[in-house]
Amino acid sequence: MHLLNRGCLLIFCFVVAQSSLAKVISTCYGTTANGRLEKGVKLPSKGKNFKAYSWMGQQLGRTYLHSSVHDILIAAYKSLEKKAPSKVFMYAETGFASGGKFKPHKTHQNGLSLDHMVPVLRGEKSVHLPTSVFNRFGYDIEFDLTGKYESYKIDYEALALLIGEIHKQALKRKLDLWRVIFDPKMTPSLYKTSYGEYLKENIMFSKKRSWVRHDEHIHIDFKVPRKSLDKKPASSL
Repeated sequence: MHLLNRGCLLIFCFVVAQSSLAKVISTCYGTTANGRLEKGVKLPSKGKNFKAYSWMGQQLGRTYLHSSVHDILIAAYKSLEKKAPSKVFMYAETGFASGGKFKPHKTHQNGLSLDHMVPVLRGEKSVHLPTSVFNRFGYDIEFDLTGKYESYKIDYEALALLIGEIHKQALKRKLDLWRVIFDPKMTPSLYKTSYGEYLKENIMFSKKRSWVRHDEHIHIDFKVPRKSLDKKPASSL
């Protein structure tokens, strides 16, 4: 009986171990502006150097991504623990688990869009932006063109490093970024950082102001293989 129980225990442990290695693989359809998502993956609420923009947003299901984009972001955060151990980051809205219309956003429909709050400094310390229902969870914050808002200032060095690391993690998975939307008047400040040349050579930034300013957050669209809405194979974004 003892041997039988031990054998059952070993089999059980093996099954559990195998199941823990199982990975959800998402499928995206259409475009960021007209699409949907299957098996979207929810971002964790927090990690060693990052957290979500809103507990409420998470509960409402607004932090789901394509599995590949999820893995890219988490790997980037992990890498930044070593490259920038004193910096903290905050992701914002991404999309629904099944994609589709995601108001008030015009995109975020197929799991390939990520909003990320700009990293900021308060004095010399890296801190999170103050997000609450009173400032629409950070989206109503307005930075001036010098990158300041009240006692906070944009940490351009950390922002440039974040974008560059996300791009590098995408390339490791043979994927890429399509574009990064950030206030065009503030983008030159990114080019002045130590990561500036890398960004110039590898990242396509928006050159015209979007329908919203994108100063308190950046918007990233990823290039991931996708299918058309009628399920026929389609090219990447």
